[in-house]
Amino acid sequence: MLPHRNFGLRISDCGFQPRLLEIRNPQSAIRNATFGPLDPLNLWPLNLWTLDFGVHSHPMTARERVLDALSHREPDRLPLDIGSARFTGMVKEAYEKLRAHLGFGEPGPIVDRMQQLVEMDEAVLQYLGADVRSLGQGAPDRGGGEELGEDRYRDEWGVVRVKPPGSHYYDLAGCPLAGEITPAAIARYRWPDPTDPGICRGLRARAEALRKTDYAVMYNARFNVVHTMQYLRGFEDWFLDLGADHRLFECLRDAILDVLVELNRRTLQQVGDLIDIVAFGDDVGQQDRPVCSLANYRKLIRPVLERSVETIRAHTSAKILYHTCGSVYRYMDDFIAIGIDAVNPVQVTARDMEPARLKREFGDRICFWGAVDSHRILPHGSPAEVAAEVRRLFEVMGQGGGWVLAAVHNVQPDVPPENVRAMFAAGGQCLYLRQQRAAANL
Repeated sequence: MLPHRNFGLRISDCGFQPRLLEIRNPQSAIRNATFGPLDPLNLWPLNLWTLDFGVHSHPMTARERVLDALSHREPDRLPLDIGSARFTGMVKEAYEKLRAHLGFGEPGPIVDRMQQLVEMDEAVLQYLGADVRSLGQGAPDRGGGEELGEDRYRDEWGVVRVKPPGSHYYDLAGCPLAGEITPAAIARYRWPDPTDPGICRGLRARAEALRKTDYAVMYNARFNVVHTMQYLRGFEDWFLDLGADHRLFECLRDAILDVLVELNRRTLQQVGDLIDIVAFGDDVGQQDRPVCSLANYRKLIRPVLERSVETIRAHTSAKILYHTCGSVYRYMDDFIAIGIDAVNPVQVTARDMEPARLKREFGDRICFWGAVDSHRILPHGSPAEVAAEVRRLFEVMGQGGGWVLAAVHNVQPDVPPENVRAMFAAGGQCLYLRQQRAAANL
């Protein structure tokens, strides 16, 4: 039995009303709590928010929390994500540091060889309070890649990659369609087989298992046409095509898109009724500008997004999360018009990507997923500074729902594990106003 005394809940650190809330009846508040290790910043346990403050008829599930936020409603607390997508995870070295720091968690298999991205252990995800779980396609039975020697391989598209000594990642080393090519060469190219049975094998069973949990289920689709073009052509030739050879650009674009539409059509037929979010991405922004003018974007790149969304909508009512790094402010209205529900990673250090401006101008029409700066704050800030940044972002981007906390892209090896803990500890403390009021009346 808990002693009869007041519990001070540090909502002042994270909510919209900066004051200390007094829980008048701690026995009632804590009847549904499960406590984990306390955070080193003297924060509450990371899984505190299983507390029943009486706001809902039942404790809000992670799935409900995420879908409320993506529907521009305020859930009980800020939704948290790490590891659900190929752009919200952890690079192998960063994850190994976190496991060592926590003292638990199993090593994870590589799920993206180029990025050296790992599958995170369920115990670690639960400890951090992650609200989303990942669903990915299987490996093809045929043509899935070829080993070319130590730390060198050819992927399913024919692109060669190599991992230099001391590098964390695999670099682009061979672009099979670089140089002078014709539409006929594109037509003759050996494309991956989207009907390969390995891609869908076991997919529905994995989706059904995830659906039985309380977590939001994110299907990682593959509509990365722009990146695939860049890898096949090489970045220099891709930019030259974008500027001067639109016929060739469109020919290559459509050939790749045909493959990916068929691949995703088949997978979505299997799992469309079991998923909550479809995630995919293509980088169409640079640090200081978009990749091209708005006119060229609408002519050459927007059709990819339109056809991708059309394919998704034909097979599922799930929310659509679109990833693009860089400065994409000029494209935001197009994303909204096409039907994107949320954009990631909200690269806050890129030009025109200030969180307050994005929320003010677009926040009632699109949601944001990410925004915790991985350029300066996460790698170089203290845990206290990371926590303060999370609280600041909550006040800016969290109002009215519409924000899911995640790092700006995958957590890199230079991020201290203490800062990963601080980010999620602070995020788990970010209660919405109605939840604060309920807590104050206990």
